[in-house]
Amino acid sequence: MAYHKKEGFDKEATEGLIENYSSILKLLGEDPEREGLVKTPERMAKAMQYMTHGYHQDGVAILDSAKFREDVSEMVIVKDIELYSMCEHHLLPFFGKAHIAYIPNGYITGLSKLARVVDVYARRLQVQERMTTQILKAIKESLNPLGAAVVIEAKHLCMMMRGVQKQNSVTTTSAFDGEFLNNSITRNEFLKLIAARLS
Repeated sequence: MAYHKKEGFDKEATEGLIENYSSILKLLGEDPEREGLVKTPERMAKAMQYMTHGYHQDGVAILDSAKFREDVSEMVIVKDIELYSMCEHHLLPFFGKAHIAYIPNGYITGLSKLARVVDVYARRLQVQERMTTQILKAIKESLNPLGAAVVIEAKHLCMMMRGVQKQNSVTTTSAFDGEFLNNSITRNEFLKLIAARLS
């Protein structure tokens, strides 16, 4: 029995991308009809749609879908959330991890939803700086917490494999609101906890 992989992609977008990727291969001096490249334009068309599917998702709606009343006001942290995104300047990947914290103000959300929100904004053509603030804004809008914090650490292939070619560089961005912005003790506690390796 032949293997048939079922995937859902926009037909019109896929066809247009296939045509354009075939043209790109020709412009690079390649033959899109040779054996190794025959299906490459189609693969790229589907891969790019997958890597940018965050445009069709709503971070606030995801948080709202698992929003629960809870009378707690202690810091909630989910750290080391892996992320993969695409630099909008060179269409090269950047990857790393996000650390998220919030202090509930009557509501909490499912922990997995915080990781999903990271994916919503990572799966777009991005810059790390914008993505950091987008995640924070979604948390603020949905949960209205007493404070929220987002730190992202990532490596960018646009710096590693082209241009300055600095393979060991890591970019760190942060965004703070409420107690994390106004209270240095709270902010330092968060930064200490995400740096710690708990046994």
